[in-house]
Amino acid sequence: MTTSGDSSALKTALVFGATGLIGAHLLRGLLDSADYARVIAVVRRPLTFSDPKLTVLIGDLDRLPALAAQLKADEVFIALGTTRKQTPDQAAYYKIDHDYPVAAARIARETGARAVFLVTAVGADAASRSFYLRTKGEAERDIIALGFPRTAIFRPSMLMGERAEHRPVERLFIALAHIVNPLLRGTADRYRGIDAGDVARAMVAAARTDAPKLQIYHWREMMALLRR
Repeated sequence: MTTSGDSSALKTALVFGATGLIGAHLLRGLLDSADYARVIAVVRRPLTFSDPKLTVLIGDLDRLPALAAQLKADEVFIALGTTRKQTPDQAAYYKIDHDYPVAAARIARETGARAVFLVTAVGADAASRSFYLRTKGEAERDIIALGFPRTAIFRPSMLMGERAEHRPVERLFIALAHIVNPLLRGTADRYRGIDAGDVARAMVAAARTDAPKLQIYHWREMMALLRR
């Protein structure tokens, strides 16, 4: 949490999903930002690097209640998620993409966080017939209901960037996205592919702005943040 004295303006950030495609960029961006005195990352296994500002907590959804006392922060950043290939079972998928983000946000809210920055996906809708989009939409709905003074939701479409695992089909779609992106204009530009690093940088930039209690960022809004 913020403290008195010369560092009174500095914040503590709490990060979930710090080893993912967006989360890895996000963690580095928060550590590099002069706005934060401390960054707490909750991960399933130790990170391969250290930083004077970084506190690493080993945990997952089941261990969150035991970690609650250590999860005090001004802002919580949530970039959790899996894929249908990694988690084909719908119940397990829902646990990762809905239950974990909502539990993380709830505990952060209870321990004093005033802002939540959440990554979901373009088209997220709790009423969607698509299981994937419905899950994302329900996570949004339930986190909004927690009543943070500020909630920022980021809805990227196709994520560009290098993943650790080999995904030839996804690489093909990313290549196509580079071609199709310029053709998506107007309201359709929300479906443009976006670099994972740009999503992370937009999240950090959003935390520096004054915004309404609830703000939803698609491609256009994220790009505008990066131009500030």
